[in-house]
Amino acid sequence: MTRRFEFVGGTSAKFYEVIVAGSSVTVRYGRLGTNGQTLTKSLADAASAQRHADQLIAKKLAKGYRECVAS
Repeated sequence: MTRRFEFVGGTSAKFYEVIVAGSSVTVRYGRLGTNGQTLTKSLADAASAQRHADQLIAKKLAKGYRECVAS
């Protein structure tokens, strides 16, 4: 499962992507138009990975990021 979020406001133009694969969560983030940076975290199981991803997503939504819908 991959979810992508973007924030554009003032001088900011950023993206944040969360990918859950089994028991690992990969986050890719950076400025729009770049490849950004990637971090991967391994958790105990798939349920823990999903909970972790949900927490990360909630934080970004609270900061004003908007989810991009794939076309």
